[in-house]
Amino acid sequence: MAHWFHRNPLKATAPVSFNFYGVAGSPAANKICNDLRTTRARLLEMFTDITCNPEIMKNATDAYFSLLQGFIASLDGTTQENKMRFIQNFKWTDTLQGNTPSAQQDAVFELVSMAFNVGLWYTKFASRLAGKENIIFSKLHPLPFSFSFIVFPWVLQDVHIPRLITPAEKGRDLEPRVIDAYIIQSQAEAQEVTIARAIELKHNANLIASLAFETANFYQKADHTLNTLDPEYSSKWRKYLQLKQHFYMAYAYCYHGQTLLAGDKCGEAIRSLQEAEKCYSRAEELCKEYRQTKGPGTTAKPSEQQFFLKLGGLIKNTLDKCQRENGFIYFHKVPVEPPLLELKASYGLVEPVAFELPPLSEQCTPQVYGTFDLTKGAKNDKAKPKEEEVKPVKEPDLKPQKDTGCIIS
Repeated sequence: MAHWFHRNPLKATAPVSFNFYGVAGSPAANKICNDLRTTRARLLEMFTDITCNPEIMKNATDAYFSLLQGFIASLDGTTQENKMRFIQNFKWTDTLQGNTPSAQQDAVFELVSMAFNVGLWYTKFASRLAGKENIIFSKLHPLPFSFSFIVFPWVLQDVHIPRLITPAEKGRDLEPRVIDAYIIQSQAEAQEVTIARAIELKHNANLIASLAFETANFYQKADHTLNTLDPEYSSKWRKYLQLKQHFYMAYAYCYHGQTLLAGDKCGEAIRSLQEAEKCYSRAEELCKEYRQTKGPGTTAKPSEQQFFLKLGGLIKNTLDKCQRENGFIYFHKVPVEPPLLELKASYGLVEPVAFELPPLSEQCTPQVYGTFDLTKGAKNDKAKPKEEEVKPVKEPDLKPQKDTGCIIS
């Protein structure tokens, strides 16, 4: 299943030293600054470390976020903004905007940007996991595919992004359309694991059809979320979402046809399988269009995967069976219109896992906080060296292993 998922590039960021010269007025305050610098650097290293796993990523994320919150949360017992929130400038690129960064002098901007990258890392880790040779889907949990998608509606959209002094520009990662598309896509991809497991474990056709139908709807919703973005940087991503939508609609009609045949509705079953053929053909066309469309991100190759190819054979064989039985047994008229899919999965739907920020670091006490003196920083700021440019993230070059199509019964 290597190259089954489209992945946009990781966000890049400029180095941050957290050197506040005379502002940090105590050894404990200096230690917080030093620890912020080292934990941030380690977290950034983990994004491109091929040996990193979710446990390591969580530990690295918690170490940095527990300290960063000391520059965001109120530590003096008042409702006023943390005095350290606006002391440091942060630069981040966006996943769809190339290497042109956005900059804000705001620790909240750093928190949401870094959290976004953590979410992206989980999608890439999940993609690598699915690309392993001889993967057995019944043993593969959909959680890594979920992008911890509860992160965005709660931590980012509902709580922290509204706090930004400068709202996110159109097409940037922190604006609602882009975040929503990532959330929905991640939920759809987590559902894909559930569908593959259901097929492998030979669950009933109606359940598989229902899961496939709901997954197709997720992909359609994600695509519609991006339809008002500039096509220059959204077209490739949208082609991926569209091809996955048609692929899972083909699955839905195929398995719905099996359900109809089992209920002695052979004419309707034939029409459902014909619609599955139509959706599958459109998915094949979209795979070609997707490969030819320029845009950010790695290019997936779904049409070369056994999981994709097997569906084409399954549709053809099931349709042939239905037509044979209709010619010998049922003699049903084939409807002009395809059956209306009103499928709702009763179980098997993926539930998001709640994301919680780690507790504030024990280092960040009101006493230590009181030793930061902003009045001593203005003169030294002028002597700071020029900030470094934002260099693109060199992501690991992962060569796909031989595709086995997973182990699907």
